[in-house]
Amino acid sequence: MSVDLATVRRIAHLARISVSEAEAPYLQQEINAILNFVEELNAVDVEGIEPMTSALPMRMKKRADEVTDGFITEKVLANAPAREDGFFVVPKVIE
Repeated sequence: MSVDLATVRRIAHLARISVSEAEAPYLQQEINAILNFVEELNAVDVEGIEPMTSALPMRMKKRADEVTDGFITEKVLANAPAREDGFFVVPKVIE
């Protein structure tokens, strides 16, 4: 698969990236190099190879799924200009 200059300009437009006329040929080469590399990867036989999430096998550390307030209420409210009963006091916005 090969990308032409019109496609480079379209990609730049969709990505909202400003690309000058001088930069477009360079980007075309870069995109084509990336696509060629992906084609090489697609040629690799991966039959029988299990997907992996890490180079080293490790178990995920798990913790109990409990709802807490973080136990730092006083630290959170320490810089509040006004507080009441463990909550921030803010001006009324809606009448």
